[in-house]
Amino acid sequence: MITCHVRYVIDPYKVGEFEEYARLWLPIVARMGGTHHGYFLPAEGANNIAIALFSFPSLSAYEDYRQLMVNDPECIEAFALEKLNRSILSYERSFMRPVLP
Repeated sequence: MITCHVRYVIDPYKVGEFEEYARLWLPIVARMGGTHHGYFLPAEGANNIAIALFSFPSLSAYEDYRQLMVNDPECIEAFALEKLNRSILSYERSFMRPVLP
């Protein structure tokens, strides 16, 4: 299993718009074979950092997801919404693996 950790720098005045965008991805990831662990929005501390965590069975399964996204109507719609809202200022993606017993 591989977990994608995405750290977003968001516009603190557009947290609602970012949340709208994030909610679109929860079922998309599941439909495409992943497990979404959720988005985590600012509460206390920094008001412009959000996190997303989602897992795929393997890095190759994640890569398949990335290829499918390009032509998927729901993905295209989500990206178009963010292009309109402009709530994400930047993001960085890291991949992690679990420590299993």
